[in-house]
Amino acid sequence: MKKLFISMAIALSLIANNAVALTPKSIVAAGPGDHIHGMDISYWQHPSGSTIDFKKMYAQGIRFVMIKGADAHDVADAQALKYLKIDRPAAQAARLYTGFYYYAYLPDSTDQAYIVKDANAQAQKVIWRLSSIGGYNFRDLPISLDLENNCVRSAANGNCSKYMSRANVTLWAKTWLAAVTAKTNRKPFLYSYANFLEQVLTRDTALRQYPLWMAHYTLDPANSQPNQKSVGCYAHAWSNANCTAQWQMWQYTSCGIAGKYGVPGGRVDLNVFSGTSRQFLALMGRTWVPDVTDLLPVNEETAMTMSDPIATDTNAPVKVTADVNRPDGTPVVAGTIKWQSADSTLPNGVQTVARAASGRFVLSITGLPAGTYVGSINFVDITGTHASNQLPMTFTIAQGATPTPTPKPTISKTPNPPTDGCAGQIRI
Repeated sequence: MKKLFISMAIALSLIANNAVALTPKSIVAAGPGDHIHGMDISYWQHPSGSTIDFKKMYAQGIRFVMIKGADAHDVADAQALKYLKIDRPAAQAARLYTGFYYYAYLPDSTDQAYIVKDANAQAQKVIWRLSSIGGYNFRDLPISLDLENNCVRSAANGNCSKYMSRANVTLWAKTWLAAVTAKTNRKPFLYSYANFLEQVLTRDTALRQYPLWMAHYTLDPANSQPNQKSVGCYAHAWSNANCTAQWQMWQYTSCGIAGKYGVPGGRVDLNVFSGTSRQFLALMGRTWVPDVTDLLPVNEETAMTMSDPIATDTNAPVKVTADVNRPDGTPVVAGTIKWQSADSTLPNGVQTVARAASGRFVLSITGLPAGTYVGSINFVDITGTHASNQLPMTFTIAQGATPTPTPKPTISKTPNPPTDGCAGQIRI
């Protein structure tokens, strides 16, 4: 009898510690090519605030859903948080596995020490987000870093005027991935598309140690592998000698038939997992409980410095750069800056803010008449994470020459034929 009790205790211990390994049959591989089928969603799948029918999604064979849960820009981040709080519990209640992804913007800097600081600051923002939803649970996949844009400065016409170098993009990505791993005890995914992986990141073996979520359209998971070109394959950190890639998730189309899966709208991204149910469940590993120190701070003190304002005449913008840091010297991860005139009867102009990096803001002011302006640069954070701050600023604008208008010729335009954004993609 004593042996029986010991055996039962061992069995219960195994169930508690290895529940992941004991339930591989719970995930049906119902996707193309007998892959485990998944989806990724964001606020775009909630037109006019509509909800997603996750039970219908599950009934159609979807078993995991990646949810946009955070963004480097505040407005998009607030949208992501709103729907993460709605979609994660609803999806898990429908027996789906969930993960969330963070859309990153890279800093406008070539200083590698600053790039590391920025990556750690953006990683901390994700840790706070994970903390705010209670940490990982038994239905959560690891966090994913969505890295698909290395433009760090835009021109007035909206085109990119400066890109980060391959070495610095790789440094930023490795720093972010390592910081999140250290805090969560799970290796995060890196999401990107094949051409970006080849052209923008170096073939660093350290990157290969993280699971890859690859976007590659036009290929059918039922009979092919991602990473193939018409001739050869993409060469990047996850590429194999035989031109395949070491991928765990593959976003194979952005043209899934949304309504079929209970998703409002016309189209949705679909994904497949590369391995077996056991390998899928092994991604989740141990659960994580956030430390108290990883909770999002509230109204945390800030320190701000700024450059001297650059002002010439009414034909050019006034420009100023401000850096805003937390008490430990790391950059803030939310907020923005704005100019405020001390005289309420004077205009504040048209203000445009570019975030050059975490905590670094470049403000341009146009539309002000000639004159001397006295006021302040104000740091504000609508999320309430960081405390407001301000510095005095005075500048003088001279009257610029009046430009001679050039008459624009009348051009009759031939309307462009409608384009099919799903041309060549799988629609299922």
